[in-house]
Amino acid sequence: MRFGVHYGQQDGSYEEFAELWRRAEDLGYDWISHHDHFVPMVTDSTGPCFDGLTLLAALAAETKRVRCGMIVLGVTYRNPALVAKMASTIDHISGGRLELGLGAAWYEPEHGQYGFPFPPLGERMDMLDEACRIMRSLWTRETTTFEGRHFQLREARSEPKPLQEHLPLAIGGSGERRTLRIVAEHADLWNCHMSSEDEYRHKLEVLERHCADVGRDPARIRKSLSFGAVLAADGAEARDRADALISPDVPEIIRKLTFIGTPEGCVERLRAFAELGVGDFLLRINAPFDWETVELIASEVAPAFGARVRT
Repeated sequence: MRFGVHYGQQDGSYEEFAELWRRAEDLGYDWISHHDHFVPMVTDSTGPCFDGLTLLAALAAETKRVRCGMIVLGVTYRNPALVAKMASTIDHISGGRLELGLGAAWYEPEHGQYGFPFPPLGERMDMLDEACRIMRSLWTRETTTFEGRHFQLREARSEPKPLQEHLPLAIGGSGERRTLRIVAEHADLWNCHMSSEDEYRHKLEVLERHCADVGRDPARIRKSLSFGAVLAADGAEARDRADALISPDVPEIIRKLTFIGTPEGCVERLRAFAELGVGDFLLRINAPFDWETVELIASEVAPAFGARVRT
């Protein structure tokens, strides 16, 4: 069982994000990751938002142990051959701690702002499938030639290879027809947002069917769940803190998916998903950071699952 922190690199300074990485590592978290967007999500879209990959490289150098994640790169604006090269470099910077995530991209406004095409969903899924094949080939083969509809390579070389013998590839999303099929074919880790237990159980069943179709053991795919939380010693205090911390601009669906309560209640909520096979729980936060919840997850929630605390 691993516990991690997932955040958006928005509405904050480099120093604040570096502090988050260092403190997460000191608290014993196993993982830390950020998203891949060019403008802030949910909050004021005119605010600051750092580039994901360059920030990831810098913050990997600020830490020594914690796994360095990316959930998830948008394939519409990230050429997979270039990403494969950058990922290998970051894996060396981190000492072999990178776990890289890919997705089909979804936030159309940033595509328009930056002049990136935003193809229909089916095309984006085709791009994601091609990107997975290209990146794994560049990480493992001497040369790669690829003739796809969206990407083409000619005897492409990518050296050095990643430091890890098998760099973990994460796929984010829960679309049943295409996304979970791509997860079954290519992913080492599948990440999605917390939903109801029944909905998550259904998604697992769909993934298992796709795995059967491609001849893969679904147990080989690590399940990762992102969740929001505001914790306190008692429920009333947690609700008061949530009213102060959760912006009125946050969509109601996100508010509903945020656990608000005590560490004991959070353990009970997460245990149901652990019993369904979730191996990674990622606390989803944004600046200004809720350090009380970050601390309580590490000191009271993670230990209930046998995860380590302070190191």
